[in-house]
Amino acid sequence: MHADATATAPATATAAAPRYTRANPFPARLVVNRRLSGPESAKDTRHFELDLRGWGLSFEVGDSLAVYATNDPELVDEIIRALDATGDEKVPRPRGEPTTLREALLREYSVTQPTPKFLKAIAQRASAAPTLGYLLAPNRKQDLETYLWGMEIVDFLLEHPSARFAPEEFVGLLTKLQPRLYSVASSLMAFPDQVHFIVDVVRYESHGRLRKGVCSSFLAERADDVPVPVFPSVAKHFHLPEDPNTPIIMIGPGTGVAPFRAYLQERKAIGAKGKNWLFFGSQHEKCDFAYGDEFEAYLKEGILTRLDCAWSRDQPEKIYVQHRMKENAAEIWKWIDAEGAHFFVCGDARRMAKDVDATLRKIVQEQGAKSVDQANEYVEKLKSDKRYKRDVY
Repeated sequence: MHADATATAPATATAAAPRYTRANPFPARLVVNRRLSGPESAKDTRHFELDLRGWGLSFEVGDSLAVYATNDPELVDEIIRALDATGDEKVPRPRGEPTTLREALLREYSVTQPTPKFLKAIAQRASAAPTLGYLLAPNRKQDLETYLWGMEIVDFLLEHPSARFAPEEFVGLLTKLQPRLYSVASSLMAFPDQVHFIVDVVRYESHGRLRKGVCSSFLAERADDVPVPVFPSVAKHFHLPEDPNTPIIMIGPGTGVAPFRAYLQERKAIGAKGKNWLFFGSQHEKCDFAYGDEFEAYLKEGILTRLDCAWSRDQPEKIYVQHRMKENAAEIWKWIDAEGAHFFVCGDARRMAKDVDATLRKIVQEQGAKSVDQANEYVEKLKSDKRYKRDVY
């Protein structure tokens, strides 16, 4: 950059800056909230469509959008009552001017997970919290986690009424409410003014109370008549291959199928010639086949070359996506080694992605007649060549 360019750079940068930022996300409108899972399903899996008209931003398939949810008003009211407050008290926000306690708890702070600071304060002030004090010792991390499972901030406030907090002091023990990231389940080529998500609504019971996921229950229950603030989050490592002729293998059980629905829409829209193979899995074919009709239609049209499904609960033994991979080991190896396919995995990091990774290494070892070390080296090279991509959480 030469000297005179530096002087003008800031001016042009501000002129071109979009008015929406991470701190000032775009107020999208929820236009579709449809249950995908059947009534017999153990899950409440939803398809959401947001109207993005006027947004002036963009995303690519493979990216995510950050959704800025608000907390459950009933839970907020209960916390305010437990604090013996009115909700109108002035408290600081993580950023910006002070606001009322109710507004701060609705929009600014995380009010479910107890923070270490909050737990310490309870242990110090409550007349009967010896267990908690003992569990906060540095060598008791595992025991503390077990004890805290399914416990939320409100439980501690209700169980230890002797621990008193002024509203200002209470919010000082909380962390900022963070947006939640969802993989985009649609392509702007197919839906230029929209973004789609597939989300499992988190609800479970613990300690005699119904618990709800902050963002999934916001979308499912409270977003119909309020803006849904969103902002794009680029996932460069998870984009489609640049060459539309490159074959892709997609492993996306459950809501992990989101980006692959978007990939297929995009590849159809641009007339990409590359082959597409999707592995999908869930509990029951009858009630958990998210977007099943769409995928069947893509098969008929030839957009989807292959579709292999694993239904874990439709027979006595559990069948998962990695079992379907094993059954198709020779074909997977051919796609990857001979045809240069890219291999994508999206979804649960703890179990599924680990099992899929182990299965991929085994396939490379057995089908490619390699030693364990050679197979690992081959897979690591796939990663460094950006041909093995994971979006796991």
